[in-house]
Amino acid sequence: MTPSFFLRRLFGKAFDRRHGRLPIVLTLLLAVSSISVHNAAAQSSPEAQSSVQAQGDQSTPTDVTSDSINIEMKDKLDGLRQQLNAFRESVQSTPDDDAKLAEIRVKAEAIVEEMRVASDAMKVRVEQIQGRLTSLGEPPAAGQPAEAPAVAEERSKLENERSQLNLIVDDAGSLSNSATQLANMITNLRRTLFAQTLFRHTELTPDAFVDAGNAFVTEMRNFYSTIGSWGSFVFRFKAFSLLGAIALSVGAAFLFLAGGYRLFGRFLQRSNSDNPAYIKRLSYTFWSTVMHSITFAAFLVTSYLFLEGFNVLRPDVAPMIATFFGFIWFVHFVWKLTYAALAPHETGWRLVRITDRGARLLSLAIIAMAVTNGLDYLLGAVSVALGSPLVLTIAKSLIASVVIGFILIAISFIRPVMAEGEDATGQGRPWPRYFSVTLRVMGGLLLLCVIAGYVGLARFASTQIVLTGAVLALIYIGLLSGKAISKRGAFNDTALGRRLVERHRFGDVGLDQAGLLVGLGIYAIALALGIPLILITWGFQITDIESWVVSFFTEFRIGSISISIVGIFGGLLLFALGYILTRWAQKWIDGNVLARSHVDIGVRNSVKTGIGYLGVGLAVIVGVSAAGINLSNLALVASALSVGIGFGLQNIVSNFVSGLILLVERPFKVGDHVVTGTTEGIVKRISVRATEIETFRQQAIIVPNSDLINAAVGNWTLKNRIQRSEIKVSTSYESDPEKVMAILLDIVSEVPEILRNPGPHVEFLAFGGSSLDFELRFHLADMSEGLRIRNAIRIEILKRFREQGVEIPFPRSEVVYHRGLPILPDEPDVRGGA
Repeated sequence: MTPSFFLRRLFGKAFDRRHGRLPIVLTLLLAVSSISVHNAAAQSSPEAQSSVQAQGDQSTPTDVTSDSINIEMKDKLDGLRQQLNAFRESVQSTPDDDAKLAEIRVKAEAIVEEMRVASDAMKVRVEQIQGRLTSLGEPPAAGQPAEAPAVAEERSKLENERSQLNLIVDDAGSLSNSATQLANMITNLRRTLFAQTLFRHTELTPDAFVDAGNAFVTEMRNFYSTIGSWGSFVFRFKAFSLLGAIALSVGAAFLFLAGGYRLFGRFLQRSNSDNPAYIKRLSYTFWSTVMHSITFAAFLVTSYLFLEGFNVLRPDVAPMIATFFGFIWFVHFVWKLTYAALAPHETGWRLVRITDRGARLLSLAIIAMAVTNGLDYLLGAVSVALGSPLVLTIAKSLIASVVIGFILIAISFIRPVMAEGEDATGQGRPWPRYFSVTLRVMGGLLLLCVIAGYVGLARFASTQIVLTGAVLALIYIGLLSGKAISKRGAFNDTALGRRLVERHRFGDVGLDQAGLLVGLGIYAIALALGIPLILITWGFQITDIESWVVSFFTEFRIGSISISIVGIFGGLLLFALGYILTRWAQKWIDGNVLARSHVDIGVRNSVKTGIGYLGVGLAVIVGVSAAGINLSNLALVASALSVGIGFGLQNIVSNFVSGLILLVERPFKVGDHVVTGTTEGIVKRISVRATEIETFRQQAIIVPNSDLINAAVGNWTLKNRIQRSEIKVSTSYESDPEKVMAILLDIVSEVPEILRNPGPHVEFLAFGGSSLDFELRFHLADMSEGLRIRNAIRIEILKRFREQGVEIPFPRSEVVYHRGLPILPDEPDVRGGA
């Protein structure tokens, strides 16, 4: 049984084939699970196994030549042409079966893609043949010597193969055009069918309602008879099968529920807190609704599959049971979402500011609309299964649409809004005017469509209001939950964040990044669950969504560019693997081959760097090829760059290449303290063209990368931020040098920022002109603290010298005056200095 057949049974039909039908989905995850079920069934089916076996039997041909390949391609084209003819006949025989049309369209598009790939491959072969013929040259003209027999034979074979390939390419193109026309015709046919179903007019006369009443009485009699006969048959002959199917389905549901509670148990239960945080309320609403809905859907799906697998269901009962399962799941989904978001009995967990009375009334109204809409489709499936007249289905849809319209109008008169500071037990205030008017307009339009005779349109609109509205609300809550968790610091207060801190020692930065990833994951889950369901309710089939998903992950085109998400991920994975192997090879060769051979350290570094460049280059080529990027495009880019270089782009290219070298080798990084030429400062940004350096006067200097590659650059923080600092001290000749050195060492021993290994020391530098010169040398763990620490040490030196009576000399000069002679300065004192 295919997933599409099962889904058609489970979801029911809006109208029978005489009236058209509207695709309705009453489950959340069946669309997603059907894809995996379909793939598993395809892999395990006897047909697939026999096909593989047949391929295995034919996998040892005696001889493969160009002629055999062409014959095989012709046979394949003939088979595809027969498939297209069968598709056209199927479209003509079932023009109102939307699911069948969707399947045929996907198969036709697959033929188009297959023909495109085959044509591209054959065109490549034609180009190769043409190149070989060009290398052989033109055949000799009349009167010229004949060419060698081997050359003539090769030329004849090549020309013959080229003509055959051209015919096959033309045939493939014609077949591709036919498949494209068929796909377009099916698309237009489905669009017309959908529009006709929505806007089909029905005459509502008293006789029609009388006929509907009589048909309803007959249908109930047939229903009880059918269910009674099936029940007696099951209890007599299929009792053990029924018990086994129920036991297996309950076990499967228990496994889903146990796994969900193990992973998301904290989110599926409300604590006793009276005022939980907003992020906790959002998480509970989203995850409790999703997990309970998934678990309940798994239980219903497995129950149906087991019942059908044990042959408990009869063909006339199976559609009604499937639609009943979809009905109870739909009501359960709306009920869980409504009570989680509105919390009519727990004010603190409510997501919106409404009163208790308003929450209760809104919950009842929403669930009433869900029950009414679900019963409409359940009763419609019963009418189709029992072959009831069309007028009965129309009457049921009419009543459901009218009830939903009146409920919407009634909701607009509720007074649920709670003002700021008002108690939740109060009477509340009316809706904002725009909201109440919107509800009344929606309800009025439903009633107007029914009165005008457009029952199909009213039914479709009712379904969108109830089902699509619930799904959109769930998506919105999921997006709000992801946004709340992604905020800076918000993830730290969650249970998962605290667990990461306790078990894995995450820091603030790690938690912030983890919160961002969790938020993005919640976005993806909310959209992945909601968007397919909304698309199906708007008329798209499961086959359409499967085709889009496969095309998105395998190949989608933007103009002439083909992009494959799977290929890109595969390319990234291969590049990462190549990068890891390159680093391992560098380390192994350097540590086991070169080091044991006592190779010079410079040679070792060069070999290690060369291996790194070679390995990374190969990893890039392999990754790019696996990602599906045509390397010939890169060759075109390289040739264009070479032309540009010849026209005066040498400096730009030089800076570009220099930037790549800086980014790869990393002689300095952002935040380093560098000195180059007349520039000294902190690196703020490294781009492929220039590097931004900020001086200590807050001036930003843009240095071309080629200048940094071709000139000497000093980096104070290349390996670490340790720096040696010096403080020069001079004392008078009367001072005791050993005492001075002891005072200096004692001062630096009290500074915690100064390293003890290497330890500080004092150098007795020289006998100065008027002083004994010393230099205090010490190392700092962070050079950015050097200025502050040196200033503090100088102040402490001055204090200690004054306390210990150590004199710090200063330059002095003596002036001698002689009477009667011009006043001239004498030579400076030998103890004074200049």
